[in-house]
Amino acid sequence: MFSTVAGGFELSAKLGHESKPGDANWMAAAYSLTQSAVVLITGRLGAIYGHTRLLLLGGIIIVSFSICNAFCNTYTSFIAIRALTGVGGGVVMPNAVATLTIMVPPGRARNVTLATFAATPPLGALVGALLAGSFLQYTEWKWLFITVAGLGALIFGGLFLVLPREEPVDEGGSVDYIGACLGVSGLVLFNIAWNQAPSTGWKTPYVIVLLISSVLLMIAFLIWERKFAAEPIMPLSVFTAASFNALVVVVLFIYMAVGISLWYMVAWQQLIRGWTVLHVAVGWIPYGFGASAAVTFAAWLVTVLEAQYILCFGCLTSIAACVLLATMPEQQSYWAQVFPATIVGSLCPDFVYVAAQIIASNSVGKREQGIASSLVGTLNLYGNSLGLGFAGTIETQIARNKGSEVAGLRAALWFGAALGAAALFLDLVFVRMRQQRLPFDQDTTETS
Repeated sequence: MFSTVAGGFELSAKLGHESKPGDANWMAAAYSLTQSAVVLITGRLGAIYGHTRLLLLGGIIIVSFSICNAFCNTYTSFIAIRALTGVGGGVVMPNAVATLTIMVPPGRARNVTLATFAATPPLGALVGALLAGSFLQYTEWKWLFITVAGLGALIFGGLFLVLPREEPVDEGGSVDYIGACLGVSGLVLFNIAWNQAPSTGWKTPYVIVLLISSVLLMIAFLIWERKFAAEPIMPLSVFTAASFNALVVVVLFIYMAVGISLWYMVAWQQLIRGWTVLHVAVGWIPYGFGASAAVTFAAWLVTVLEAQYILCFGCLTSIAACVLLATMPEQQSYWAQVFPATIVGSLCPDFVYVAAQIIASNSVGKREQGIASSLVGTLNLYGNSLGLGFAGTIETQIARNKGSEVAGLRAALWFGAALGAAALFLDLVFVRMRQQRLPFDQDTTETS
């Protein structure tokens, strides 16, 4: 995903799409939108058909559409294919975790394995950004996606050869396909409406139609899950605990703020200060290593602090990163505010994720543990994408009214800080759970 976050503006330009305020946001939002929308149902499909099979299917999807991306000639086709690539990511994520927990028995080895797995996304994001910067600067951009496809083919091909045969944990089980279609469609259309509106305007008829349709679909989803679904994909019983309801909003707001801070950091550095994609990627190196170290740090903090205070710390780091970026002068050294914002911001995602998983596991019954855990992961991805839609609307309006691109970027970053402040308030007032063990001790095969 980070290859199109770091290189989103330049890729847009190469595809003939002008990077005006709010216009290039789909570069960062498309992949995480579809990944988050399908992740709940793909874990369940893995339980029925085999997590290993679903993991390899996700790999095939990623490889196939990465190749397709290399041959896109328009912005619209590129974004559409990027969104389809995200489906593969949504298939891989829950089934990769489930495959690891099946292969590694409970205990220290599993904890280390899953902690290592949790540390890989920020490092992978860093590698993706560096690759994007290198290919965009030194050769044809299409080779970036051909290379990604080739690496994916090697990795998933190797997994096909070495992974043991697996008996599905719920072979013959059923899937709530109607609920899945209603829920996924509602989430996707709601996100599309918000991310499309900044470039086309809220007066565009189809944007309003998309927004209204999404709300109706989500209402239909709730009615179906409550009254008709025999095995609902999202049992509404998970929302009976007050702490869990507040947690859902806190996690969504924080990950919206995280997506905003990263995207608008790139926008500021490239559009205002003239940085290259590679320059931005090198500047992100502390973020990748900081986020990886944060997993271990958060795991230690779990043993000495209540989870809601770890979540509080994650909110504070998000606020600090957004404020540092929002208050920058137009031109300034990287070391003055971007570097500290990068370091502080790198701590937020994993602090929030670890704390949220602990609180979620204590807020619901045993049968809902897997659903609650998967929902936290979904909010992570969906928030990254949805936040860009809201921020893009604010950025566009402020930039147009004040005639200043910088004013639009500042307003978007202040909105990210406000989301973090709202999350902090909700956490301190409504979230009340305690846990003294790492969430990786939980058998995450239940996420299926």
